[in-house]
Amino acid sequence: MTSKKPATPKNKSGKSKAEKSTAEKSTAEKGGAGKKAAAAGSAGKTGSAQKTGSAVIPSARKPEPPAQERPLEVAVSPAIDAGDRERLLHGTHHDPHAVLGAHPVPGGVAFRAFRPYAQAVSVVSGDLRADLHDDGDGFFSGLLPLTEVPGYRLLVTYDGTVHETEDAYRFLPTLGELDLHLLGEGRHERLWRVLGAHVMTHQGVTGTRFSVWAPNARGVRVAGNFNFWDAGGHAMRSLGSSGVWELFVPGIGEGELYKFEITRPDGSRTLRADPLARRTEVPPATSSIVHASHHEWGDAEWMAHRADTPVHEAPFSVYEVHLPSWRPGLTYRQLADQLPAYVTEMGFTHVELMPVAEHPFGGSWGYQVTGFFAPTARLGTPDDFKYLVDRLHQAGVGVLMDWVPAHFPRDEWALAEFDGRPLYEHHDPLRAAHPDWGTLEFDFGRREVRNFLVANAVYWCEEFHIDGLRVDAVASMLYLDYSREPGQWTPNEHGGRENLDAVAFLQEMNATVYRRCPGVVTIAEESTAWDGVTRPTHHKGPSGFGGLGFGLKWNMGWMHDSLQYMSHEPVHRKYHHHEMTFSMVYAYSENYVLPISHDEVVHGKRSLVSKMPGDWWQQRANHRAYLGFMWAHPGKQLLFMGQEFAQGAEWSEAHGPDWWLFDPSYGAEADHRGVRDLVRDLNTVYRTTPALWERDTEPSGFQWVVGDAAEDNLLAFLRLDAAGVPLLALSNLSPVVRHDYRLGVPEDVPAWHEVLNTDAERYGGSAVTNPDPVKPEPQPWHGRPASIRLTLPPLATVWLRPA
Repeated sequence: MTSKKPATPKNKSGKSKAEKSTAEKSTAEKGGAGKKAAAAGSAGKTGSAQKTGSAVIPSARKPEPPAQERPLEVAVSPAIDAGDRERLLHGTHHDPHAVLGAHPVPGGVAFRAFRPYAQAVSVVSGDLRADLHDDGDGFFSGLLPLTEVPGYRLLVTYDGTVHETEDAYRFLPTLGELDLHLLGEGRHERLWRVLGAHVMTHQGVTGTRFSVWAPNARGVRVAGNFNFWDAGGHAMRSLGSSGVWELFVPGIGEGELYKFEITRPDGSRTLRADPLARRTEVPPATSSIVHASHHEWGDAEWMAHRADTPVHEAPFSVYEVHLPSWRPGLTYRQLADQLPAYVTEMGFTHVELMPVAEHPFGGSWGYQVTGFFAPTARLGTPDDFKYLVDRLHQAGVGVLMDWVPAHFPRDEWALAEFDGRPLYEHHDPLRAAHPDWGTLEFDFGRREVRNFLVANAVYWCEEFHIDGLRVDAVASMLYLDYSREPGQWTPNEHGGRENLDAVAFLQEMNATVYRRCPGVVTIAEESTAWDGVTRPTHHKGPSGFGGLGFGLKWNMGWMHDSLQYMSHEPVHRKYHHHEMTFSMVYAYSENYVLPISHDEVVHGKRSLVSKMPGDWWQQRANHRAYLGFMWAHPGKQLLFMGQEFAQGAEWSEAHGPDWWLFDPSYGAEADHRGVRDLVRDLNTVYRTTPALWERDTEPSGFQWVVGDAAEDNLLAFLRLDAAGVPLLALSNLSPVVRHDYRLGVPEDVPAWHEVLNTDAERYGGSAVTNPDPVKPEPQPWHGRPASIRLTLPPLATVWLRPA
């Protein structure tokens, strides 16, 4: 190993031994040519040059003043000292740029390179070429008699092949003070533009900037295809107290595979995928990929108008989709040719995509995320996913996606103990371990982790034009004792069970998304009675908390109660009538979505039609009546794929919906087609009837006609739009036809017309309908001054509008 030497005695020619030896080492030593070149440089002969083999080194210095006027300058050895050499070899150097590259030193400019496995390294600047001395272990150095650092490149020889490249260690940092300040505060709302891998032009050179947050690391290096997965030659620099490590690698661009090699506090090393990678390999491979987007959006009209009407005052009918299995084998671009057309034909206003962020295990359906900023590579590139969203928007369909900020898996190449200590997860093992899923919960109290997640929410909305985020497992975030036994959790500072850090995070996330992304909606999958899920964050409720700030909340209570009711045989339903009416007690406490999601049709819960009692005809009739009730009930609708045509089997991610049920040769094809036609018509009438959505969150938009007819298994109510125009919805959930059934109605409607009947023959029903307009009679009923008489079909829902 070579270390710096202090003052070195002069030889007889007046040149220090160090100057002489290093000048000799810095040129090709053939027949003494190196000595001549060094002498020419030190003598200051202008306009002259000496050849060194095939290289030419022109003189680099101006004429010097007389010796008595020159300050005494003692040259130093350019070789890396022992301490720096050791840290670079072991991946623990915090500032490799201070050592490697070119640096003015007494006697000239010292050039240092660390190129493991290289046979030789030369410096090239214009017509100048100088071979560096091989210091061993991949280190090369030389002292050139220059007055300032020139622009230069390196010639690196590997096993007979010469590679010309820029020196990564001649570049200034690519991150500015403002970026680092915002990172330190945890307020960088476009974090993905700072951390990760970015193709860029820096100091006139094209390459890729790598940066990663790893505050506990002793050192970080970049490994990838470009260095044959040997990270030794690409040590990153620490940018002070920010905990960020950065390196600009010239000459590499999009498509390169990479990971970060992190030296942990205990000296061991771990190879990690980039937490902010915007593209990944196809699982089970785990490398990150340098990505640059080239997609040109065509949805300007959609984006310009999506904020025109608040979501809770607009039609909102959602088709939930698991992209990998909706049409198994299709890519994002192939899905873009089919999914928008199908959703448009069916009349849904939005699709909700189960998680698309990268995940290692397909059986998790995307709910155990490792690549929070990367759409899964199983179906294509990030630009391919943008193309799918773009096509949906151009078809007039909004795009929601499931977002999973509650937890992450323990894979050793991902986020768990990322830099050798708990970083993204909570430092307390009891707080970190999720008891249900074997995963780790995020540390919502750490500002950098909150920044990571808040920026991630904004990222999907800004970069991929996502119209809404359905936030998964909110309840597991809100409660410290969620799925934990006594003794397995610690109360908060007030002695309560609320996770105050998670509350603050959700409030910050919602406020940021709504501020930055007009027209975007956030939706909470929250299964408890937490107060104020959809209340604004600045409004405090009875509990003392500000609202969480979501736009909508899944109504898990309605889903559970109504499915429980429908599973009973009709003869027993009168004893469970409250299960269908209780939802109206709290319907306006939040802004609700009525979800029949994937969770309700897997893991032994059976498909929607299979939950229904009776024979096949009755099951389908119950199924249709339930959907009619659901679409008329206050709240938005969400239906999982396959349930729109009453498939009998549970959903499986392995093969997706049972599209074969529409094979004309299948005997029951018409039965399934009928249910699908009903869903299409439900959506069509729904979208053209403001009474069904305009006042979804206002009690004045709903009136019971009869809510206590338990003996008849009957429910009837009015929905009213902002102008007071009503829609009458009634559900006869018994298997008998009821003739001349009298219902109280408003007296100012001259006639009612049946606009939808789930018992219609074209849907597979028994064709008990009311084909002619029905006029009110001046007979008071159900507390109203007028009434109508209807024929109620069995196991059916009927909608009537003013004729």
